[in-house]
Amino acid sequence: MSTKTNELKTQITLLPDAPGVYQYFDKTGKIIYVGKAKNLKKRVSSYFNKNLDNNKTRILVSHINTIKFIVVESELDALLLENNLIKTYQPKYNIALKDDKTYPWIVIKKEPFPRIFQTRQKWNDGSKYFGPYPNVKVMQSLLGLIREMYPLRTCALDLQGYKIEAKKYKTCLEFHIGRCLGPCVGNQSKTDYDLMVDEIELLLKGKTANLIQLLKSRMLEFAEKFQFEQAQQMKELIESIEKYRVRSTVVSPTISDIDVFTIEEDENRFFCNYLMIQEGAIIHAYTTEIVKKLEEDLEAIVSFALPEIRAKFESSAKEVVIQKKITIDLPGIHFVVPQIGEKKKLIELSLRNVNYYRLDKLKKEQLNLTEKDPNRVLKQVQKDFKLSELPIHMECFDNSNFQGTNAVSACVVFKNGKPSKKDYRHFNVKTVEGPDDFATMREVVYRRYKRMLDEEMTLPQLIIIDGGKGQLSAALEAIDKLNLRNKVAIVGIAKKLEEIFYPGDQYPIYIDKRSESLKVVQHMRNEAHRFGITHHRNMRSKNSIQSELLEVPGIGDKTMTLLFQEYKTVSAMKKADLETLQKTIGRSKATVLFNYFQEK
Repeated sequence: MSTKTNELKTQITLLPDAPGVYQYFDKTGKIIYVGKAKNLKKRVSSYFNKNLDNNKTRILVSHINTIKFIVVESELDALLLENNLIKTYQPKYNIALKDDKTYPWIVIKKEPFPRIFQTRQKWNDGSKYFGPYPNVKVMQSLLGLIREMYPLRTCALDLQGYKIEAKKYKTCLEFHIGRCLGPCVGNQSKTDYDLMVDEIELLLKGKTANLIQLLKSRMLEFAEKFQFEQAQQMKELIESIEKYRVRSTVVSPTISDIDVFTIEEDENRFFCNYLMIQEGAIIHAYTTEIVKKLEEDLEAIVSFALPEIRAKFESSAKEVVIQKKITIDLPGIHFVVPQIGEKKKLIELSLRNVNYYRLDKLKKEQLNLTEKDPNRVLKQVQKDFKLSELPIHMECFDNSNFQGTNAVSACVVFKNGKPSKKDYRHFNVKTVEGPDDFATMREVVYRRYKRMLDEEMTLPQLIIIDGGKGQLSAALEAIDKLNLRNKVAIVGIAKKLEEIFYPGDQYPIYIDKRSESLKVVQHMRNEAHRFGITHHRNMRSKNSIQSELLEVPGIGDKTMTLLFQEYKTVSAMKKADLETLQKTIGRSKATVLFNYFQEK
């Protein structure tokens, strides 16, 4: 046993059976992990068990040189302390919000006659900041509404009272086109300007109901004083705000100020969606991801991420709606897990958002990987199927028949991992009678590659047979007859368990269900099935029509060909009169066919 291991075991024996926070340090004295526990000794001891399932945990443990701890009164105190230490030290193995974006804010600047504009810098200068806005278009539309409703100044002049009185400034274009009332030259009082700013602040806080109520009372006051022009301005303001409110996502007038928080996860990440709701409307929607470091669970993510996000959006909502029941307590927060009603619909909306975000991330990552290496998927197929060459050209076979009749087979071709539909082929089975799937496979595989050899075409690097060992063996007989064994790779795929059969192997192999190579093979198998079924249905339909005409005495193959060339369908033939039919197939046959249709 190493000296380091002995030292760590000694440190563990000194840990108390009490709630607290533990800290792991590496050999340089740097904190690499912070955790909380109901029982410090039990929790820390669990890291040093012989059988650690998680590889990341094993790596963490291998870097631990020193253990320190802080005892607290309760589990809630441990949670708060853990959160503070993680924020302060940013340990390597603790989770962190993966958000490197600086979202914009709307600021009401602390100055005489405040300007209102967007910014990505938040200064501690006494100004009021609203946001941040993950959706920049929402923020811009809100700023546009404010500028449309209120004649605010946009200049950066220092509008101290004594400077205005000294007439240091002149009006600008904004004044002359009516978008500013000219406070710089004393045309607008500070009291009137501040009233506008107060109204805008209500709008930015999402308090539209309060703002509308305030404007309505002001409108009535103007009307009572016969100041109808000012009353009309208030009415127009109210209409603009109501239109904006309709455009925003209204949840319900019965729901007040709440937060919604949902989480989805994949193998390596958590994806979190946060909705901030005020007066029944969603005023902020934010989605982010958290990279898994160890074996974090839902409660660990909620306890870490939710306070961070609420602080970002300065939420003071006491109620947080979540998807699953949790046992943790956070100061000032009451967790609700709705089963029915509007809050349940909010959870569903949030989960849709988080899943769209997750799928979009995956698509972008796959696209980036493909752009970096266009043959990445093909290399994975080559590796998984143990091919000697990159499978630029792959083909897949599937058989179709209906109660032993109309047997057909389909061959689909993929080049560079994508369908090459111009190379797809149908085969009407010639030598097989009855529902003999093995014989059918043997015939079509032989015909396909006999022709390719005769025409000196390039053979595929991989042949896929839709079926188990029986179909694969039948296809191999055709391959052997053409002396192609070991010249082309061939495998079978069974539908139910996605088993991959190799020639000569007694047992199948199973490729990881998430593997891209399996997805390519499944795509090929599904394409072959679709292509074969379509042709099979057409065959059955055509044979059904032909069988109806064959019941008519004197109507043979040549006559049917003439009829279909002229009329295309049996329905059109039935609508034709006797004279028209005679022009196509002669008097006697036309009379027989016409009478047959009349009897039907």
